[in-house]
Amino acid sequence: MPELPEVEVTRRGVAPHLEGRTVSGVVMRHSGLRWPFPVGLEALLRGRVIRSTGRRGKYLLIHFDHGTLIVHLGMSGHLRILPPGIAPQKHDHFDLEVGGQVMRMTDPRRFGAILWHDLADGAVEEHLLLRSLGLEPLEEKFTARELFRQTRGRSAPIKQVLLAGDIVVGVGNIYASESLFKARIHPKTAAGKISLPRYERLAQAIRETLAAAIEQGGSSLRDFIAVNGQSGYFQQNYFVYNRTGEACRICATPIRQIKQGQRSTFYCVSCQK
Repeated sequence: MPELPEVEVTRRGVAPHLEGRTVSGVVMRHSGLRWPFPVGLEALLRGRVIRSTGRRGKYLLIHFDHGTLIVHLGMSGHLRILPPGIAPQKHDHFDLEVGGQVMRMTDPRRFGAILWHDLADGAVEEHLLLRSLGLEPLEEKFTARELFRQTRGRSAPIKQVLLAGDIVVGVGNIYASESLFKARIHPKTAAGKISLPRYERLAQAIRETLAAAIEQGGSSLRDFIAVNGQSGYFQQNYFVYNRTGEACRICATPIRQIKQGQRSTFYCVSCQK
């Protein structure tokens, strides 16, 4: 699944082609993706100017004067900017025609979403899918002290707490494993038992890991490609994720793999206590 770095890479890729441009058409194929396409979406967007783009967690936000188009890439989705006239393929479900180009959404597994939030319904941050999301890990409000405060009394493993999204958002499975390794914290450690100094290391590790992933175009393990069609290459620098049995890059101990909440977790038993 595209995680925060992949969505931010996508946002940065489409922004120059969308911001300040006028929508000339909308094409919706089939009935929708995870949810039906918004009724009357073409009428809502045609002739309207895209003011800016944004991101909240793993949701891409395309802002207009009268509302926001919310795009979620699901498990296997990606966006591309294409010249007009390129015939859609089987899994191409949505086109936004802007400035003589097409922003096309491809989603083989159809777990993504195209949604509309009208300004009359309030700020987009109050949308049902966004209102309960935690802190953005690359913003100033995300601090070790806040992590420490919100985890007091929580017995769930720290890896599961990071994935839950109610304290910090967008730290998906790949980057949670990598961040915990960088902070030298065992993924099974109860979140409420981690000290403030250790959360200082973890908060810094999360910021550094996500920033590095964005800089390197994200991770392309299965379906993700960037807007320009190129793959990310952060996966070439993984310390633990998907390296079961391989030598730890720090101590040479074989990397272990366990299941936590139906997700695979990767860690080094020697480096992470």
